[in-house]
Amino acid sequence: MDERGKKYKVADQEFHTDFGFIKEEDIVGSEAGDILKTHLGKEFKVMMPNVNDYIELMERKCSIILPKDIGIITAKTGLGSGFKVLDAGTGAGATALHFGNIVGSEGKVYTYEVREDFVEIAERNIKGFKLENVDVKCSDVTEGIDEKDLDLVFLDLPKPWDVGEHALNALKIGGYIATYTPFVEQVQVLQRVLKKIGFSEIESFECIFRGIEVTNKGTRPKTRMAGHTGYLTFARKL
Repeated sequence: MDERGKKYKVADQEFHTDFGFIKEEDIVGSEAGDILKTHLGKEFKVMMPNVNDYIELMERKCSIILPKDIGIITAKTGLGSGFKVLDAGTGAGATALHFGNIVGSEGKVYTYEVREDFVEIAERNIKGFKLENVDVKCSDVTEGIDEKDLDLVFLDLPKPWDVGEHALNALKIGGYIATYTPFVEQVQVLQRVLKKIGFSEIESFECIFRGIEVTNKGTRPKTRMAGHTGYLTFARKL
């Protein structure tokens, strides 16, 4: 992280920025908390990234689900260590990374993506964060789910109801299906289908996240905020 607070993902090689360069040997021999200087005398602090730092800087060619929505998903479904999760609509792998980080080495995440180019990016991102409990599959989840006894099926798809019966069959008793959809019309169709095929405790939510600005003049809500991103729908197999 530079003097401006800007963060960079650095490999074991010479590092170049507008603040100058840092030698490869300095990077390789550094530890979290060290201060490294460029040839121009600018200071960089070494830090180990958490999952949010990494996702912020990783490669991607699509939008990702924001932490505000990930937090609701994990809390609502009780996601924890040792859980088995299916994630569909991998994209760049951000959601799979969050899930893999939570379920830990005793858990497992299977993530389905139909686009081969997204699969390649997601595999690089997951490998880069050194998670070994996430399997990326180039597969169409609407054609079926191979895994069984899942604790959670999460869908970031245009028509998640097409996976409803597959999810019901793949989940263990007490497991959840969770979906992320941008439009309320999708929620209407989804709730009807989930109820018809036998899911229980069907609920939908929108998470509005507004920061607080603290200045010498006073404190007030920020004028810019992470408003509507998508609707989260949950249902349970009981």
